[in-house]
Amino acid sequence: STRIVTKIEGFRAFIRDHVIDEVVLALPIKSFYSRTNKLIAFCSDQGIIVRVLSDFFDFASGQTRVDQFETNSVVSFYNTPIDGLSVAAKRLLDMTLTSLSLLLLCPFLLIVAIFVKLDSSGRALFTQERVGLNKRRFRMYKFRTMVVNAEKLHAQLESRNEAQGPVFKIKDDPRITRIGKFLRRTSIDELPQLFNVLKGDMSLVGPRPLPVRDYAGFNEDWQRRRFSVRPGITCLWQVSGRSSISFDQWMDLDMRYIDEWSFWLDLKILAQTIPAVVKGSGAA
Repeated sequence: STRIVTKIEGFRAFIRDHVIDEVVLALPIKSFYSRTNKLIAFCSDQGIIVRVLSDFFDFASGQTRVDQFETNSVVSFYNTPIDGLSVAAKRLLDMTLTSLSLLLLCPFLLIVAIFVKLDSSGRALFTQERVGLNKRRFRMYKFRTMVVNAEKLHAQLESRNEAQGPVFKIKDDPRITRIGKFLRRTSIDELPQLFNVLKGDMSLVGPRPLPVRDYAGFNEDWQRRRFSVRPGITCLWQVSGRSSISFDQWMDLDMRYIDEWSFWLDLKILAQTIPAVVKGSGAA
């Protein structure tokens, strides 16, 4: 049971005369700021460890840790993976699997590029500005699956948008080429993004990078937390129905991925991605 051993006024004398290994301060930081400073100083004088609860900032959904910033100690608040061995292992996995995949797939990628060129005029690769880690802009690579003037024709098709939220999807997009339909259904069009992974713009697993147009349509700040991690080629969305799920479900899956992230979760998603792609479930 908890009992009061001293009032604040007698705190200094109490720690002087008793065996005290640590002191935990749980005072309201705003109204007890000067008193808290004095209590910390009293403990410091006697070499007693002081711990201050971090929830006085009402950051219940995240985690805290103490870091060193130049010569100062700071409390870091975060609700996304920031560093550590698991994050380093994730990047190592990205580099290893991506390098091996590109070595094995190079002849296949060349053949696909040739077919794209033969099917319609224009470049084999399509690049588009996407929003990445902490809202950094980068050029994402894909095999071209639409006619060369697809982005100019986009405005004419806005009224036919079948997707909820800021994203754009229509079932029978007239801009898609013949081979483009096959590439999309099999997700082969996404393979050039392996080069984005090598460059560090993307990861193998993470929330899908969205076009600038879609990002501009976000109206809730909590949805923007999906940009606090590196975007990926596949994620929970990819193995949970892909484009057949609603925008709200998509955002919920992205938040779930961030909140539950671990190195093993990435391995699980990678293992589930191949069967999902083979089935073509939810492909657009």
